[in-house]
Amino acid sequence: MIGHGKNALSGLVAALAVVLLLSAIPASAAIVGLEGTSFNLTAKAGYITTPDGGSYLSWGYANGDGPAQYPGPTLIVNEGDTVTVTLTNELATNVSMIFPGMASVTAKGGKKGLFTREAEPAKNAVTYTFVAEKPGTYMYQSGTRPELQIEMGLFGAIIVRSATQGQAYDSEDTAYDDEFLFLLSEVDPVIHEQMELGMENMVDNTKWEPVIWMINGRSAPDTMAPNYAPWLPHQPYNCMPNIEAGQTLLIRLANAGRDLHPFHTHGNHSTIVGRYGNLLESVPGAGADLAVEEFTVQMVPGSTVDSLFTWTGEGIGWDVYGHQSDINVEPLDDFPGPGDVDHNGDGIVDWVDMMPHESAADHGKPFPVVLPDPTDLAFGGFYSGSPYLGLLGNLPPGEGGLNPKGGFAYMWHSHTEKEMVNFDIFPGGMMTMFIVTAPGSGGAMPMRADGSSVEGR
Repeated sequence: MIGHGKNALSGLVAALAVVLLLSAIPASAAIVGLEGTSFNLTAKAGYITTPDGGSYLSWGYANGDGPAQYPGPTLIVNEGDTVTVTLTNELATNVSMIFPGMASVTAKGGKKGLFTREAEPAKNAVTYTFVAEKPGTYMYQSGTRPELQIEMGLFGAIIVRSATQGQAYDSEDTAYDDEFLFLLSEVDPVIHEQMELGMENMVDNTKWEPVIWMINGRSAPDTMAPNYAPWLPHQPYNCMPNIEAGQTLLIRLANAGRDLHPFHTHGNHSTIVGRYGNLLESVPGAGADLAVEEFTVQMVPGSTVDSLFTWTGEGIGWDVYGHQSDINVEPLDDFPGPGDVDHNGDGIVDWVDMMPHESAADHGKPFPVVLPDPTDLAFGGFYSGSPYLGLLGNLPPGEGGLNPKGGFAYMWHSHTEKEMVNFDIFPGGMMTMFIVTAPGSGGAMPMRADGSSVEGR
């Protein structure tokens, strides 16, 4: 069917959907994908859906006999691996795969094409082999009519893990606690409709005009739904990063589209340590001495970036944990003891311990405004009842409940403002939410695809 979903949902419904999906915060489990050194992929057709009710024909690489995926399966390998990818074609046109940045790429079988050997419809497979020589974030894509086939969905990501566990590269200054993938793309629905109607000869790339923008194959608020949500059978990957305060998140960014996508992380800047699978170092062994801190990461077409992000609340101007202010009256015990120090340097010894990674300069500082009376407020489902990180306050019956660990939420999105909508309806597009929770909380509350909670991280 043709997907004309422009007015399927009002802006109000879309806004409510964000709140509802925040109740399904995904478990932090690194990056979801296929691990190993040998992969069997199949080029197939399927339908991608958008939050406004649209449905569009797409092509995708499937994991063997599974459904077509948009984007294709994320391939997760280790530094130094020799990797084999066997491609079978169930589409009606030749397809292929290329692997930018990989070493010693070979292809066997199929038919000779412009860039590589191609798999013909319903014929023998093509086998590609390459060496994952360097750690980092990479992409794969079709090398056959890429201007059409990448638009239709024949692309995916490759994660090459460093030989040193917990580092993005073989350098200790790229260490991280958790990682998330942000594979950016855009869709021109006119092309997909033309292809569905058998009008490939009508596709005119000079009139290409995307109006749908995605992270990991989904537009907001679907970016915040669980991985493998049953209502998104061809779009299995979510993107809702979450860490504890003080932890370091490795942001793996990749732009599979044709447009520049400036990606912005609210809450803090991020530090770029690698591009195109290359550590930003001046000479081998120098570490990430050329790393750069960015307010917004400029993702040009075809680029990949590895960037580190952390959040402590430093510089926010008040105690995010709600600690009491310094008190001159000594409590009844051995105060001041060896653990009692002047955390914020105001000459008064604190008897309220700091949280791990807490900003000393803001320790004990009061919340800067007087909160309204609760009877004067309308509560969102994600409000914990308290302005402080990790704390839950009193709420009227039936209110709140979607933020059981009292986390803070920040919007992460494209800074090209039109890319934050679906057909000009906000919220949507290339946007998701980042959740930070208090140290020791175990991260955001994991949820299964059916909405039930999973204890632990």
